[in-house]
Amino acid sequence: MSTSTYTVVGMTCAHCVASVSEEIGEISGVRDVAVDLPTGAVTVTSDDPVDDADVRAAVEEAGYQLAAS
Repeated sequence: MSTSTYTVVGMTCAHCVASVSEEIGEISGVRDVAVDLPTGAVTVTSDDPVDDADVRAAVEEAGYQLAAS
């Protein structure tokens, strides 16, 4: 198992969390997506490391952005 944490900018409500979780959850190999709304932290648990570009694309598809690292 692999775990990665990202920061998503712009989430303000439970619907935002659901949208981001759903999009990231569709990435192949992703087992769990945990979102902390107040901080914007998104923890992704997957079988193998997830490509950051895939996560970025999923977050953008949901209408949000990853914070610059």
